[in-house]
Amino acid sequence: MDEIRELGSSRAQNIHCLTIVGQVEGHQLLPEDVKTTKYEHVLPLIAAIEESAEIEGLLILLNTMGGDVEAGLAIAELIAGMKKPNVSLVLGGGHSIGVPLAVAAKRSMIAPSAAMTIHPVRLNGVVIGVPQTYNYFNRIQERIVSFVTEHSRVKREEYLRLMTNTDELANDVGSVIYGAEAVEKGLIDCIGTLSDALDYLHSEIEKRKN
Repeated sequence: MDEIRELGSSRAQNIHCLTIVGQVEGHQLLPEDVKTTKYEHVLPLIAAIEESAEIEGLLILLNTMGGDVEAGLAIAELIAGMKKPNVSLVLGGGHSIGVPLAVAAKRSMIAPSAAMTIHPVRLNGVVIGVPQTYNYFNRIQERIVSFVTEHSRVKREEYLRLMTNTDELANDVGSVIYGAEAVEKGLIDCIGTLSDALDYLHSEIEKRKN
């Protein structure tokens, strides 16, 4: 995680900003020259935000490049289990595990120019032939598909089609979909900007107060 900042508001509401960028780092440490979000830092912070009496909402900014699937799912599950208002905003790109992270929020938004990359679970792009390894990846993939379809409006069949598409990615399988298309397919709730995300949070906080 790069940074967590408290955003001031003329509406006297305390909103925290959580950035999840680069690769989500799990138990295996990544090189220092790789931009990473360390999940062991993010997990306790999300719990602290949920318990804080001062923080009223959470803004999650996403620009991911994949990473540890298990770690990404752990972060997504915590976000999905929050009671406080929260919103995700996909900027630039949401690669692989970035999709569950985006849909985990109560409201998901994507910048018009942002893209989401959907592909099967893999290890460094190599297909593993060992049956046990294949079954392990298959079970993880099923967990991702189930999480995404439970927390968004995308149909399971459509998500699987996007995941296994052979026409979009050179020498690979998967799909890259952009802002408006992600909304059209029900993967993301709406197109949005920073002001849209903050407006949503302020509105939800007011509803809770009333």
